[in-house]
Amino acid sequence: MILDARDVCKAYGSLKVLKGVSLGLNHGEICGLIGPNGAGKSTLFRILLGLVSRDSGTLNIHSDAAKPLGGIIEKPALYGYLSAYENLRVFARIQKLKLSPADIESQLSQVGLSPSRKDPVRNYSMGMKQRLGLAIALLNEPECVILDEPFSGLDPMGIRTLQDEIRELAKARGIGILISSHNLVELGDLCDRLYVINKGEIIREGPTREILQQAARSYVIYGTGLESTGVLGAAHVEYRTGSVLLHLEEDSIHTILQKLSAEPGVNLTACVPQTNLAALFEKTPE
Repeated sequence: MILDARDVCKAYGSLKVLKGVSLGLNHGEICGLIGPNGAGKSTLFRILLGLVSRDSGTLNIHSDAAKPLGGIIEKPALYGYLSAYENLRVFARIQKLKLSPADIESQLSQVGLSPSRKDPVRNYSMGMKQRLGLAIALLNEPECVILDEPFSGLDPMGIRTLQDEIRELAKARGIGILISSHNLVELGDLCDRLYVINKGEIIREGPTREILQQAARSYVIYGTGLESTGVLGAAHVEYRTGSVLLHLEEDSIHTILQKLSAEPGVNLTACVPQTNLAALFEKTPE
């Protein structure tokens, strides 16, 4: 494990922002931290990166690297009047790194930016600025990267491109990546594990698929013959072309799928859970 935080607390006056938060991150793992606005995500990330002190709790970083952690908090702070190359050179000097021109060009290329582009980064799209921020975070080869809302302001293509780059960093270089968002779609198919935070507390944690399944209250079932089966007769169902939207209250989805599979004339192709955000952000009874 590269990062291990235990019982981290932080308050600003009478406002308790973090209430005993614990999380961990392994090498090569992508972990997501999801929660509504004001849940404590950015404060926790600032503590992990050493930008804000914690009131109590422990933080252990198991690394011998010169720079164990790199990160972006909210929007990357860039010099808008400089080019991407010049920005990277300035931040390398701040970190007292001696990078050759070839090194800088390589850093830009690995995040999908052209080293030959010379115009100021103020002309860049938000997606390009996020990729440049990621290149800066990767200076000095950290073993863990912390990304706070990196998809904010990106269009769907920009989100997909950045997701692919994050996957590659974890897979090819073994970097542990901790990433926050309030958007479930951005994290659902990206993260190995998921932490759900609300009102300063981690209320759920585990493999992403399990967490999403726990908060699923409806399912889209794809297949043929669904409109003629009696299995769904008593359920709350919305019929669509080639699929049904099934709302569940008590019955198990596994039981319903087993019954459907046994029905003559029914051919199932997929079942996609629809996570309910209200249920996801609701603290489970102890």
